[in-house]
Amino acid sequence: MRRFFRFLLYCLLTLLVVVAVCAGLFGYFVYSPPPAVPQFSGSLTENSLMVDGLKRRYRTYVPRKLAAGAPLVLVMHGSGQTGAEIRVETGYAFDRLADEHGFVVVYPDSYSFDWNDCSKVGDFSVKGRLVDDLGFLRVLADKLVADNGLDPKRVFATGVSAGGFMSLRLALEAPAQFRAVAAVAANLPQPDNFKCKPVGPGTSVMIMNGTKDPLVPFEGGEVNLLGLFFKGGKVHSSGQSAQYFADLNKLAVAPATVQAPTLAGAGVEQLLWRNGGKAEVELVAIRGGGHGLPQPWFRRARLLGPSPMAPNGAATIWAFFARQGAR
Repeated sequence: MRRFFRFLLYCLLTLLVVVAVCAGLFGYFVYSPPPAVPQFSGSLTENSLMVDGLKRRYRTYVPRKLAAGAPLVLVMHGSGQTGAEIRVETGYAFDRLADEHGFVVVYPDSYSFDWNDCSKVGDFSVKGRLVDDLGFLRVLADKLVADNGLDPKRVFATGVSAGGFMSLRLALEAPAQFRAVAAVAANLPQPDNFKCKPVGPGTSVMIMNGTKDPLVPFEGGEVNLLGLFFKGGKVHSSGQSAQYFADLNKLAVAPATVQAPTLAGAGVEQLLWRNGGKAEVELVAIRGGGHGLPQPWFRRARLLGPSPMAPNGAATIWAFFARQGAR
């Protein structure tokens, strides 16, 4: 009997050690404390609309001071997230910018685990039918422009991870509606993994990627985490992805290296394709950065690689949009 109780005690202590180790690993590699919520001038509302028989949800932030004909910025979340979560994970950065510069921000929710982007690999179907995310985002943009008196020629989109991949689809298949897009932690799928049908040039594109992203490889290859999760098929390198859009926009020039004053010393390299026309392409390489948007308010999970607190990625994106007529 005494041996039995010793065995039970040993099992209990072992279990406690395993739980403590797992909790410690979770806290170190996965947990990220949320940022403090700043004071905003405007209001955040939650709404929905029906598109292709599905109820689609979204959150909209409208600053108190909003001029007629203001811009609209769509911000799309990553796989398995919601618009509410990407709003937090970006440190409320786009709401802060909306207060400062006077534009509307919308955070749409995907219907399935992934956005139905240009990749063939992913979870973006419901009961065997592909979700029409492209149609949803186009209808949503039109609705918000009409409801808020915004400028239909100043509609922009950005997103992180799966949201970044969806931003690239908007550039390819809805260039007349979206003036510019900024894809963060995303590359263009390789031909065997590519299902989009580009309709022509016209949209300016920024790609902002970390060189130590463990999920979406900066130099191209297979999209996954630890070889098990978030599988998305093969993608081009960040440089190849940017060059694709430069070619699409007929920018037959070598990229110029740009170093903005706000990014100096932050381990950032910017390559800019511009040839006097309206459309331009920019690649922002975050040297040593992982999977996510760099910003000073929120540290992403260590499992996703280094999470630099500089530069302010959202401000860099807004500066790019501003060059495309957002201001």
